[in-house]
Amino acid sequence: MPRSQRSDNFIDKTFTVVADILLRALPTTSREKRAFSYYREGLSAQAEGEYAEALQNYYQAMRLEVNSYDRSYILYNIGLIHASNGEHSRALEYYCQALERNPFLPQALNNLAVIYHYRGERAIESGDMPLSTLLFDKAADYWREAIRLAPTSYIEAQNWMRTTGRS
Repeated sequence: MPRSQRSDNFIDKTFTVVADILLRALPTTSREKRAFSYYREGLSAQAEGEYAEALQNYYQAMRLEVNSYDRSYILYNIGLIHASNGEHSRALEYYCQALERNPFLPQALNNLAVIYHYRGERAIESGDMPLSTLLFDKAADYWREAIRLAPTSYIEAQNWMRTTGRS
């Protein structure tokens, strides 16, 4: 039984049933259906903290998925896993790849900003103020774009940019 069908969560089960109905009803190819199934299994594993399994499913979905927009979400989720594992450089790569395919993905822009902000904080701790300024400026650039796409989101980032004079 696929992981997505094993969940005890009512919302997850409902989503699974609706997704299965839509998948059967929509005029999609077998390849697209398999890609979506792997993606869904990846989401389910990721939600349960099973990152290795999630990555395997996402990589399978990437092999099958041809739609750039859909690929952007797979890449974004791979980036999330790498960020969760502290692999920030790899996360940055995947977020950038997601944005190349879908430049209207504010959550990827936000996550890029978060990583650059984090690196700016580490630069301050190590006493490298010029580097911290560069990193904070880069974070602000990404947040500006994320906020442009989603103006009512990222309130903490908006406040940080205002208080640091970067808005």
